[in-house]
Amino acid sequence: MSALNADELRRDAFRERLALFGLTLPALVLVTITMILPIAWLFSLSLLADDGSISLENYRRLVEQPSYGRIFATTFEISAAATAICVLLGYPLAYLLSQLSPRVANLLMIGVLLPFWTSILVRTYAWLVLLQRHGLVNTWGIELGLWDEPLPLVYNPGGTLLGMVHIMLPFLILPLYGSMRAIDRNYLKAAANLGAGPIRAFWQVFFPLSLPGLLAGSTIVFILCLGFYITPAMLGGGKVIMVANRVANDVELFFNWGAASALGVVLLVATMIVLAVASRLTPLGRIFGGHGP
Repeated sequence: MSALNADELRRDAFRERLALFGLTLPALVLVTITMILPIAWLFSLSLLADDGSISLENYRRLVEQPSYGRIFATTFEISAAATAICVLLGYPLAYLLSQLSPRVANLLMIGVLLPFWTSILVRTYAWLVLLQRHGLVNTWGIELGLWDEPLPLVYNPGGTLLGMVHIMLPFLILPLYGSMRAIDRNYLKAAANLGAGPIRAFWQVFFPLSLPGLLAGSTIVFILCLGFYITPAMLGGGKVIMVANRVANDVELFFNWGAASALGVVLLVATMIVLAVASRLTPLGRIFGGHGP
């Protein structure tokens, strides 16, 4: 009798696994078609030489030509700088929102979400209108006597950073605000009862508890900045070349799909390394929108 029950349980477990597989099959097919196959195609293109043979020529070119090293250095430097500025601006704002009542915080959060209602292209063009040589900022600055000649506010790393920070800031505030809202205020009350002042309680209690949200937001911002294309292309004016811009040039100007694919593969690997390092410090579920402990 026990043997029959064990066989029935095994059959039930197999049918359950089969049913679960059937439910997830459409999602697996979609992921395979939209993600796995394009990545495999990209990797295969990176291994094709100019004559159509399989070779590591494209990767060897990345190592041998100093220009590619400078492009990757520029990409990581600008991405790191944009992330740091977003942290400096976003943390105080997220902290302020977390201290307000939910009703007021939700109303102010509309201002954080408002940029999402406008496309990145439109926002970048707006900064171009504001910052160019005869733009509104330079025109008003000269009229007010703040400076005599138009300042180089665009077509340089500074203008590129400004546009990127404006676009990326909400991606840091949202997970950070959620993490701060989840902090139990009783911890701060306990710190106050133990004699800690507001500043000490913040740095020794609140700030460490908010670090997972800060790390999640910073990781999202940094990874998105690595693949930025529109803002550096427009506000950089060809003087700020990141990996995505070089990929576009290799395809559109030189029709070199192999070199562009090799750049894409290296950037993908770099992104996976960043995620691997971040996952050591905070759960990936928090980075991708979860609410892990």
